[in-house]
Amino acid sequence: MLPRPSLSLLPRFCSFLPFATMSSKTGTFHLQQPLNYRAGARIQPVDGSHNEEVYEPATGRVMGKFLFSGEKEVDLAVQSAKAAFKIWSQKSGMERSRVLLEAARIIRERREEIATMETINNGKSIFEARVDVDISWQCLEYYAGLAGAIAGQHIQLPGGSFAYTRREALGVCVGIGAWNYPFQIACWKSAPALACGNAMIYKSSPLTPISVVMLAEIFTQAGVPNGLFNVVQGGAATGQFLCQHRDVAKVSFTGSVPTGIKIMEMSAKGIKPVTLELGGKSPLIIFSDSVLENAVNGALMANFLTQGEVCSNGTRVFVQREILEAFTEEVVKRTQKIKIGDPLLEDTRMGALISRPHLERVLGFITQAKEQGAKVLCGGEPYVPDDPKLKNGYYMRPCVLGDCRDDMTCVKEEIFGPVMSILPFDTEEEVLERANNTTFGLAGGVFTRDIQRAHRVVAALQAGMCFINNYNISPVELPFGGYKMSGFGRENGQAAMEYYSQLKTICVEMGDVESVF
Repeated sequence: MLPRPSLSLLPRFCSFLPFATMSSKTGTFHLQQPLNYRAGARIQPVDGSHNEEVYEPATGRVMGKFLFSGEKEVDLAVQSAKAAFKIWSQKSGMERSRVLLEAARIIRERREEIATMETINNGKSIFEARVDVDISWQCLEYYAGLAGAIAGQHIQLPGGSFAYTRREALGVCVGIGAWNYPFQIACWKSAPALACGNAMIYKSSPLTPISVVMLAEIFTQAGVPNGLFNVVQGGAATGQFLCQHRDVAKVSFTGSVPTGIKIMEMSAKGIKPVTLELGGKSPLIIFSDSVLENAVNGALMANFLTQGEVCSNGTRVFVQREILEAFTEEVVKRTQKIKIGDPLLEDTRMGALISRPHLERVLGFITQAKEQGAKVLCGGEPYVPDDPKLKNGYYMRPCVLGDCRDDMTCVKEEIFGPVMSILPFDTEEEVLERANNTTFGLAGGVFTRDIQRAHRVVAALQAGMCFINNYNISPVELPFGGYKMSGFGRENGQAAMEYYSQLKTICVEMGDVESVF
């Protein structure tokens, strides 16, 4: 299910980050404030009945509890957003731009605080969380730049008559996010929505409910009308109330395919437009003429970011037979060196998976792979760090599987964990057929020094986001989304503006009206 960081900023981080040998923050955070946000303030839902526990993946510790939102709370959030929409939609693009730029400035200012909270609630390394925060403020800056450029067309008609088009806001939009990039996904959805003049109600995953409320406070501080960005926390029932509310104009969802299907079904009853960014089982094709070091680096980036919990990951690594042995040897060696442990330490490169059930699910895939004939070349077992406070955390050693076949479950289904499957191939024609033999179509990549082959292969891949000689970079300027069951619609880039606006055509007659009657 989701986003994919761009790590182009990493070298800049390395030059000034202090090296730490211990974290005094791990295992200390306690949730005390409400996690709903309505009309410019944190609030408890008026009809919250179900208490949900929030865990810290690094320690397995319960940080606190929060209430799921019921139908009354959802309706109050929608009414609050409707009122704010009337104000916000009448502002010029330049006025909206200035507010988004101020929100981006505040995020930059609070970068370390937000990244730390994201790490505590998600389990990913602080190193990656900082990148997520930087991508977030860049997203707001990018759409601030587009807000003032929203325009229509003028079409000349016979006899001096003419027509013109207006691109208008939709109204109250709903964003439903995933747990792997909580803050970043909220920015990816809210920035284009607000730039186009919409209001947004956001529901985060119950596993990672904390950081999106920080974003809501930042928007308020930056100057959006109270209620323009509301947060309702909850599970499937809360999501259903949002999707089926008569005053919700659009739904944007990031998550699993089964949930995406339900979102689409519920939204269809109100003829609401939907953007779905769903799962993947993406192919990474490595030809024998590749620069081996680059191909290995690409494969690691395609599989092990955020503990492998990335929707676009290239988890089916097809390697041309001539370099299979050399590639596999190097990948295994590099994978075994990945530093696992306390995600708030500066030198950690792999933190904890999101939850105990998810860790067990991922380990179950590895057990099944072995039963079906795959060979575990490294990793694939639980990991217990030396630090006693981390002993109940959700850690595992990253896994590389060899002797894989296309019919294995580990090759066909999305694992969403640090598990790489290596598959040999011989010819370009063969590997393209195998690469496209999937119900998913989110991403794909190719490593080769033959530029003609590179473009030929990505043109043939049935995927919405393709990479040549790199993997898992996604600058906000580029549209992101999938083919087939990986969803439809696009996030990021100018394309996203089309999914948060609607087109109105106006026809102007400059002469007399003729009638056939």
